[in-house]
Amino acid sequence: MSKISVVIPALNEEEPITGVVCECFATGVADEVIVVDNGSSDRTAERAREAGARVVTAPRGYGRACAAGVSAVSPECEIVVFLDGDGSDVPSFMNELVNPIVRGAYDFVIGSRTRGQREPGSMNFQQILSGRIAGLILRLLYGVRYSDMCAFRAIRRDALAKLNMREETYGWNLEMQMKAARSGLRILEIPVNHRRRSGGESKVSGTLRGTFVAGARIIATLARVATSPKE
Repeated sequence: MSKISVVIPALNEEEPITGVVCECFATGVADEVIVVDNGSSDRTAERAREAGARVVTAPRGYGRACAAGVSAVSPECEIVVFLDGDGSDVPSFMNELVNPIVRGAYDFVIGSRTRGQREPGSMNFQQILSGRIAGLILRLLYGVRYSDMCAFRAIRRDALAKLNMREETYGWNLEMQMKAARSGLRILEIPVNHRRRSGGESKVSGTLRGTFVAGARIIATLARVATSPKE
C-alpha cells in the first residue's frame, strides 16, 4: 500500500486548521499530515498539533512552505498531497486524487475547482479567469489541458523531486503544472468541490494588494519556466 503524506501550508489559519487536519485523517488516506507554519502570529501551530498534525516552520512564502513540507515527509512517503489550510478544499476528494496514482495510471493528479461544485463566494472572478488563461497558455505550450491552478493536488514523490521546484511564493502551483507537463508526467485533472474559507482572511483574494502581488508572481513564474531550458 502506498504511503501518503499530506502537506498543508498555513499562515494565520487558527480558526480552520483543526477541522482541516481532522478531515484529512478522517479520509483514511493520509498516513501523516504535515502543517507548515508559514510565519503565523496566531495559534495555528498549536491547534494543528492538537489535531494530530506534525508541525514544521518555514519563512514567509507559499512556495517555501510547500518545499519545507516536502522536505519533512517521512522517508517511506510515496505520494504527496497538497491542500490549503483555510478549509476551502474538501479532503473527502483525496481518494479520487490519489487512487489514479496508486493504480500506476498517473503521476500527477490535480483538482479543478472550476469543474466541480463551488459554494457561492468561494472563488472570485479573477481566480477563475486566471486559471482559464493559464490553462490556455499551457495547452498551447505543452498540449496539456488544465482549467485551474488549484492547490489541492497529489503527485508521486519521486516525480516531484525530478521537477526541481524553485518558486518560493505564489507561483509554486503553476510551476509544478508547467514542469510536470514539459517533463512528460502522466497528468489527470479531476473536478473537486470547493467551499468558502471557514475562517481568517485570504492572503491572495482578501486584499487588492494580495491579488496584485500573487498575480505578478504567477506571471513571472510563467515567463521564467516557459523560457528556461528543460532540466
